[in-house]
Amino acid sequence: MKNLIWLKKTVLILVLASFTVACSDDDEVSAQGTTITDLAIASPALSNLVAALTAADGDLPAVLKGAGPYTVLAPTNAAFETFLDGRALEDIPSEVLTQVLLNHVLNGKVEAADLTGLNADGIFYASTLATGAKANTQMSIYFETEGGVEFNGYSNVVDPNIQASNGVIHVVDAVIDLPTVVDFALADDRFSTLVSALTADDSFGYVAALQTANGTNPAPFTVFAPTNDAFAALLVDLEVTGLISIPIPTLQTVLELHVVPGTNVLSSELAGLDGQAVPSLGGSNITIQASPAGIIGPGNDTTLNPIVIADVQASNGVIHALSRVIR
Repeated sequence: MKNLIWLKKTVLILVLASFTVACSDDDEVSAQGTTITDLAIASPALSNLVAALTAADGDLPAVLKGAGPYTVLAPTNAAFETFLDGRALEDIPSEVLTQVLLNHVLNGKVEAADLTGLNADGIFYASTLATGAKANTQMSIYFETEGGVEFNGYSNVVDPNIQASNGVIHVVDAVIDLPTVVDFALADDRFSTLVSALTADDSFGYVAALQTANGTNPAPFTVFAPTNDAFAALLVDLEVTGLISIPIPTLQTVLELHVVPGTNVLSSELAGLDGQAVPSLGGSNITIQASPAGIIGPGNDTTLNPIVIADVQASNGVIHALSRVIR
């Protein structure tokens, strides 16, 4: 647990440090005294964003006039048209639209170069102002900067580093909807083998189940997601050449061990669950270990499956990445 806490503190320090990095003169495209809201109102290309901010919560434009600093991922008008898909803003419940818009706001000032630096340090997630599946949690957002900045696997920055007096705007080409645990697995290439395993047989139905909205049985979920390296090690242990060589019943049993339905367990709560056995999706119990943080599988094998990435918070659950496959 100490290692996990140290990891989280280190990530926080790095993120906070990145917020203080000043931009170059070449990046400054607006007057220093103009707020994020002022810039959005003044830009015809962001008129749909302004309309959405007003329709969702009348306080949001005022919030983005505040001291901040904030980082706003501002969808273009075309991005909103695609998102609405023929609907009017009034067709979307105000509380839902509010959360979607808050999912485009980060606390602090984060420029494109800062995100690139964080990726270089192995950090691929930040937190938005939207609320996750658990009360008082912030939604995670995945970012990847190879070939340009991209959020959650599909929303690309098309105009970065627009400077405001209270932060920075990055214009993006797609509205970033509230992500499920499946969305994060699809976005993060480190889980590509897991996605292949989940979709190896149509009868599994895991993808559809893990997209269940929060509050609807069996959501929320705590997902212990093996990385690609974890699956590669499993194949070596089993002396097989690929997932296709693992019998479907065996693969299904293994996958079910990695999902705990009906709960959203954060890393900060692991200490209180140390040594406890909890039922997985398939019914078999897995045991939580707090320090070092990880999961012990069922049966006589007491090998620890360590947590290496903690608290990827989605709208319907949370993901903790494992460096070993539970079995």
